[in-house]
Amino acid sequence: MGRTIIISNRLPVKIQKDKDDNLVFKPSEGGLATGLGSIYKEGDNVWIGWPGMYFKNKEEQKEVEAELEKENMRGVSLTPEEIKLYYEGFSNETLWPTFHYFNQYALYKKSYWQAYEKVNKKFCEAVLKVARDGDTIWVHDYQLLLLPDLIRKELPHVSIGFFLHIPFPSFEVFRLLPWRRQLLDGVLGSDLIGFHTYDDMRHFLSAVSRISYISNQNGQITKDGRTVVIDAFPMGIDYDKYSNSAASPGTLSREVAYRTSLGDQKLMLSIDRLDYSKGIPARLQIFDLFLEKYPQYQGKVSLMMVVVPSRDKVGKYKDLKQEVDLLVGRINGKYGTVNWTPLHYFYRSFPLEDLSAFYRMADVGLVTPMRDGMNLVCKEFVASKLDQTGVLILSEMAGASKELSEAIIVNPNDKHQVRDAIKQALEMPQDEQVKHMEIMQATIKKFNIHHWVNLFMSRLNDVHDKQLKMSTKLLDDKIEKSMMKDFEKSDCRLLMLDYDGTLTSFTGNPEDARPDDELVELIGKLAEDDRNKVLVISGRDKDTLQKWLGDLNVEFVAEHGVWARRIDEGWMMTDSLDNSWKEDIRPILEIYVNKTPGSLLEEKDFSLVWHYRRVETGLGELRAREIISHMKYLAVNMNLQVLEGNKVVEVKNLEVNKGKAASKWLEYYDTDFVFAIGDDWTDEDTFKAVPQEAYTVKVGDRRSAARFSVNDTKDVRRLLRQMAESKSPVKADKS
Repeated sequence: MGRTIIISNRLPVKIQKDKDDNLVFKPSEGGLATGLGSIYKEGDNVWIGWPGMYFKNKEEQKEVEAELEKENMRGVSLTPEEIKLYYEGFSNETLWPTFHYFNQYALYKKSYWQAYEKVNKKFCEAVLKVARDGDTIWVHDYQLLLLPDLIRKELPHVSIGFFLHIPFPSFEVFRLLPWRRQLLDGVLGSDLIGFHTYDDMRHFLSAVSRISYISNQNGQITKDGRTVVIDAFPMGIDYDKYSNSAASPGTLSREVAYRTSLGDQKLMLSIDRLDYSKGIPARLQIFDLFLEKYPQYQGKVSLMMVVVPSRDKVGKYKDLKQEVDLLVGRINGKYGTVNWTPLHYFYRSFPLEDLSAFYRMADVGLVTPMRDGMNLVCKEFVASKLDQTGVLILSEMAGASKELSEAIIVNPNDKHQVRDAIKQALEMPQDEQVKHMEIMQATIKKFNIHHWVNLFMSRLNDVHDKQLKMSTKLLDDKIEKSMMKDFEKSDCRLLMLDYDGTLTSFTGNPEDARPDDELVELIGKLAEDDRNKVLVISGRDKDTLQKWLGDLNVEFVAEHGVWARRIDEGWMMTDSLDNSWKEDIRPILEIYVNKTPGSLLEEKDFSLVWHYRRVETGLGELRAREIISHMKYLAVNMNLQVLEGNKVVEVKNLEVNKGKAASKWLEYYDTDFVFAIGDDWTDEDTFKAVPQEAYTVKVGDRRSAARFSVNDTKDVRRLLRQMAESKSPVKADKS
C-alpha cells in the first residue's frame, strides 16, 4: 500500500522564536490543517511545503528539518527573492486578481512567471525525494498549478489529485493570462481535479476545451491517454471544533464582558482578511445607506468589523486599508454619539475563543464578498449558534451560497438590496431564525471538513482504480502466440474489424482512404476460410463500403450500426430510424464549413460528419469545440448524439452504436473465437459488447475497455496476415 503525500505552499505549522532565541513549533489552526491532520500524521505519510521562515545558516535549516521530520513534514527551502516573485508576485499579483475577476489589478511580469516555474520545480524535487510509484499525491491550490504535470513526467504511475481553494474564472477572463496553456497543462497532470462549486468546474472545462482543445464527457477528459476527472467538492469546516468552542467557559466569560461593554445593542458581525475580493468598502457603504434610510436603528445597531491584516505593504492593499480606515472614521463621525459607536473596527486577528464569543453575540452575520471560492466564516458563524438564533446574510458570489440557501442570499453589487436585507434580518421573528439555522447547521454538520477529505480521497482512489482497469496491455509476443494458438484450434471465428484508423491510416480527404491492393488481398484471404466470419464494422456509409469491399466474402455494419449486410443478403436497416433532424442540423454544420477553410461536410443516410483533417492546426480544434458545444444543446431534445473522432465531429441518432450491432452478430454465429479491433472511442461499445474472454484490441490509445493494444495500422495488418496465413488444420465435418 502506497503512502499519501500532501503538498501545499505552506506547511501546517508556525515556526517562531521565543525570547531565548529557541525555535517554537505551533500547529496551524486552519481548516485544511485540521482536516488533513488525520492523514499526514498516519504511518509514513508526509506533508510537503514551505515552513514559513528563512534560514540563517545550514545548522538552523538542519534543526528545523529534523523537527519537521518527527511530525511527518518536509520543508521546501525558499529564498526571500523567490517568495517575493513567486508568492507575492505571480501567485498573488497575477493569479489571485485574475481568478477573482479583478483582472484590472493583474500584473503580467515575465520575472514573476519565471520564479513561479522555478519554485514549482523546487517543490517537484522535494516530492521526488520521498515519492515512489504507488503513492497517492494531493496537491493544493493556485500557488502550485504546474506541479501535477511536473510530478507526472517523473512518476507516471502515481495517483495525483489537485484541489483549487479559490474560484476558477470564466474562459473570457482566464484567457487574459499569457501563460494560460502552461497552467492548464500543469493541472491536467492530475487524475482528479477538484473545485468548490459546479460553476468553477464548468469554467475550467470550458477553458480546457477552448485553450487545450480537449473536450469532456460528463466531466471527464482524456489527456495523453489518461482519464482526468473534474468534479466539485464543497469544502466544510470542523463543525465540532466551533460548536465546542462556542460552549467553552472561556468563550462564555468573554461574551459576558463584551456584552457588558456594548450595552443593549443589536450586533452585526463581519470578519474578513484584508483583500479587495471581500468587498469591505462596499459593506461599509451599505451600512451607511442602512443607517441613513432607516434612522430608527441609529443608536440600536452596531457593526463589529474584524479585518485581519494581509499584505498591507503591497500598493493595492495599502490603498484598500486607507479606504477602509477613512470610511470607518466617516461613518462613526457621521452617526456616532457619546453613548453609541456605530462601527467597532479591529484591524488585527483574534484567538478562537474571542471569535467564538463574537459569533455567539452577533444577531446578524454579514458575509458579502465580491467573489470567494467558498468562504468558511459563514459556516463558522452558523456552527457557533448553539441557541439557533441569528441570521446569516450571504453573498451569492461565495461558494458557500450554493449550500446555505436558508441564508438571506444577496448580490453584493446591489447595495440597496443588501441594505434592505439587513432590515429584514434584524426584524426576522425568532421562530423563523431557528427554522433556518437548524437546516443550515444540519448541512454544515454533515458536510464537514472530514467528510470533504474522505470524499475527495475515496474519489481519487476510484479514479485510479478505473484507470488501471482501462489500461490495456500491449499485445506482446507471448500474448500473440497464445491468441494464435486459440485461433488455430477454433471452429468458428468472428473477426470484427473497424476500417478507418485500423485497417487503413487516416487521410486528408475521406475518399482517399480506399483500400490498397494489399488490404483487399488480405481481407479476401481471411474471408476464404469458412471458419472465419469477417465483419467490417465501420462509421463509413454503406455505399462506400459496398464499392470498396463488396466483392469480398465479408459482412458489414455501416454508419456505426444503422445499416447491416450479411453474406448473400441485401442491406438492411438495424432499427427504424428517422432522419428528418438533418434538415435542422445540416444548415448549422454548413455554416462551420463556410467559415473554416479546408473543412467539409459528409452526409450519410442517418448521420452528418464534419471533417477538419485539412484545416489549419488550432483553428480546426477550436471550431470542433464550438460545434460540439453548439450541438450538445440541440442533441438532448432531438434524440441525437455528438461523437468526436479523429479530426471529425459526427452527429447521429442516439439509438445507434457499434455495440448493439456487434451483439446481433454474436447471436448469428456459435463462435468459439472472437476478435475485435478498433482505434476510436466509438469502438469501445464493441469491446464492451463482446464476451470477456474475447481478444479485444485498441489501436494507438492505451486507455480502453479493450484487453490489449497495438501501436498502429502496420501492427494490425501484421496480425491479420498471421491469421490469414495460419496453417491450422481444416476441421473434419462433424455431421
